[in-house]
Amino acid sequence: MNTSLEVVQEVAPAPEASPRRASLLLDMRPALDGFYGIPQETRLLFSSLSTLERFDLAGLLQMSVRRVRGGVRTRHSLSMALRLHRFSKTIVSLKSANSSDWIEAVGLWVSDMLHRWRLRWASWSGLGTLPLLHFETTFFQDFVWQQMFARSVPATERALVLRHDHRICSSPWRFMHMAGIERARILGRARYPRLETGGIDVFVAQTPYPGRVSPGTALVIHYHDAIPVLMPHTISDRAFHEASHFNALAANVRDGAWFVCVSEATRRELLTLFPEAHARAVTIHNMLPTHYYPSAAEPGRLPGIVRRHLYDEFISKDRKRKWQLARKFNSESEKSAFYSNALGAQARFLLMVSTLEPRKNHMRLLEAWQALRDSFDPNLKLVLVGHIGWDYQDTLDACLPAVEQGGLFMLHGVPADALRVLFRHAIVTVCPSIGEGFDFAGVEAMRCGGVTAASDIPVHREVYADASAYFDPYDTSSLVQVLHDLIYAGEAEIRREALRTTGLKHSERYLPGKILPQWSEFLQRVARVAPEG
Repeated sequence: MNTSLEVVQEVAPAPEASPRRASLLLDMRPALDGFYGIPQETRLLFSSLSTLERFDLAGLLQMSVRRVRGGVRTRHSLSMALRLHRFSKTIVSLKSANSSDWIEAVGLWVSDMLHRWRLRWASWSGLGTLPLLHFETTFFQDFVWQQMFARSVPATERALVLRHDHRICSSPWRFMHMAGIERARILGRARYPRLETGGIDVFVAQTPYPGRVSPGTALVIHYHDAIPVLMPHTISDRAFHEASHFNALAANVRDGAWFVCVSEATRRELLTLFPEAHARAVTIHNMLPTHYYPSAAEPGRLPGIVRRHLYDEFISKDRKRKWQLARKFNSESEKSAFYSNALGAQARFLLMVSTLEPRKNHMRLLEAWQALRDSFDPNLKLVLVGHIGWDYQDTLDACLPAVEQGGLFMLHGVPADALRVLFRHAIVTVCPSIGEGFDFAGVEAMRCGGVTAASDIPVHREVYADASAYFDPYDTSSLVQVLHDLIYAGEAEIRREALRTTGLKHSERYLPGKILPQWSEFLQRVARVAPEG
C-alpha cells in the first residue's frame, strides 16, 4: 500500500493573449498649415485617436509641392548621430527650401525632375512602391508640437500626441496627383503610385488621396465635401483641384476604399457621384476642441484681442494691389481710446469666422450689416476672422470704407482662447455659406454660449438642427430680417436666450467623448481587431 502523500499541483489557466494592436497611420499634411477647418479637424482627430488602446498610431508627413527630405528606412539601421541628422533634414525640408547654395539647389531640381518621371512610371505601369520612411518624435518635440498641434490641441494633451512617431512620404502630394491626372487624360482613367504600407492595418487620408496602399492595408478617406466637383466655380486653382479631386476620388472608390464623411449631407454628395460606394461610406461628424466651452463674460478683453490680431495691410500675391485693412490713427492715445469705445462692455457686434473665399458669402453679410446700420443701429460693429483666401478683390474693396469708418474689424491668427471670447460676446455669429461639408463656426459659437444664425442649406440644418436661426443665403433681405428679429425686435432677447440654451445642449453631441467612440468602432471593424475594453 502506497502511503506517500500525493501532491496535486493546480495548474493556473494560461493567461489570455493580449488583443492584437492594429497599426493606424493618419495623414497629417493639412495640420502643417492653417488654423481652422480641415487642419483643425486633422489635429483634433490625431489627439483623440491617441487615446485608443487597440491602435499603434503614427502620422504621415507629406508636403503639397515640396519633397520631404531625411527620415530613415528602419529605426536601427544608422547610428544615433546619423539618425538625428536625417530627422533634422526632415524638419528643414518641412519648414523651408532644402538647398544651402546654388549647386545644391540645381542638384535638388534635377532630383525632383527625375522623381516626377518615377511617379509617372509608377502610375502608368502600376509597378514599384513609394517607401514610407520613419521620423522619431523624441528629440524634436518642440517642432512637432508647435508646427503640427499647438494651434488646435489644448496644451493639456501635449504629452499624449508627442508619444507617437511619424512616417514620411517624400513625394509631394501635388506631384502624385499630376501623375494620375496625366494618365487619365490619355487612357480615361487615373491610376496612382502605391505607398509601401506593409505592416500598416489602416491608412486614414484627408481628402481623396492620390495613392494606393499595399495588400493588407485598408484605405480610409476622411471625406470633407464634394465642393471641388459640385461647386468648382468657388474654389482656387479650379482646373487642378477639380481634376485632382474627381480622379483621385474615382480611383479610391475603384480600389475599395472606405469613406468617413463629416456629415450626412457630404455622404449624400459622395453617393451622388459614386453610388457604388454606399456600403463603404459612413457618417461621423467632426469633433469640437475642448478649449471651447461656456465661460463667464470677459468684455474687458475684447479691445485687446481685436487690436492684437488685426490685419494691417494685405498685398495680393501678384504684388499689384494693396488693401489697408486697419484704420489709421494720429497717435497711440487716439488709437487706444477708439478701440476702448468701439468695443467696450456695451458694444454690439456680429461675428463671422471663415476663410475669405466666394462660397463663404461674405458679401451677403456685409450688405445685411450695412442695411442694419442704416436703418436701426449705426453703432453695430462687424468682426470678420479668417485667412484671406482667393477671389477676394471685390469683397476687400467693399470692406475698405467700413474699415476706415471704424465699424468693421478684420482679424487673422486668432488663437482658441481669444476666439472663445469673441464667440461668447458676439450678439450673433453668422454663418452665411452657400456650401459646406460641416462648418465648425456655428457649433463652436454654441459651445461658447453664443448665438448662431446660419444659411438655410442642408448641412447647416443637419449639423445645427434647431439650435440656429436660418436665412436664405441668396437674399440679403432674408438675413436682415433674421438679424433684426434676433437683435432689435420686441422679443429679441428671449429669442437669443432660447437659441443660446438650445445651442449649448446641442453642441455636446460634437464633443470628443461623443465622436471618438464612433471612430473607434469603425476602425475596429475596418482593421478587424477586438473592441476597446
